[in-house]
Amino acid sequence: MPPFARTPLNRNPVHRTLRKHPSLFGIPFVVIIVGASFAMQSFTQTRYDLHDQKVSQLSKEQELGLAKSRKKFDIREEYFRLSAAQEEDWEPKRIERPKGLPEWGVPPPEPPTKPDKP
Repeated sequence: MPPFARTPLNRNPVHRTLRKHPSLFGIPFVVIIVGASFAMQSFTQTRYDLHDQKVSQLSKEQELGLAKSRKKFDIREEYFRLSAAQEEDWEPKRIERPKGLPEWGVPPPEPPTKPDKP
């Protein structure tokens, strides 16, 4: 009689199926992840609803106080105010050119000349 039996100890059909199809091992993991996603949906929705309610709450006193202290805004007035402030402080000044460079930048390159055909 040999020291070890030739028949395996586990003759469970689940073990045999997993040995034949090892990809079935990941199915419980996927089921748990998808199930947890659906289970946590209500908690997540409650969290966002409470945050939205907290941010959007504004009492009538605060709302009336904001309306009284609001300044009328006119885009033309703002434009003229900003342009007047810039004109006072702004002065055009040319940048010094490097040595050897003409005053108005790099001269355009001359087009290549075509050799005459004899």
